[in-house]
Amino acid sequence: MPRYEFRCHECTTTFEVDRPMAAASDPADCPHGHSDTVKLLSTVSLGGRAGGAPAMAPSGGGGGGCCGGACGCG
Repeated sequence: MPRYEFRCHECTTTFEVDRPMAAASDPADCPHGHSDTVKLLSTVSLGGRAGGAPAMAPSGGGGGGCCGGACGCG
């Protein structure tokens, strides 16, 4: 289940709430009972490489197409 981070405007507490994606935009009360909260923007990393460089496809061979790159089947 996804975890969403919120911050309370009243006491500045930052807290997390586990909830289904369908309820991602629902309001959340802070642990101290205040209701004036805002959902924080979270960053998610789904693999990749350090330094932000895009991963490169391996070179050589293939190339796609219906015949592996040497299409003469058309």
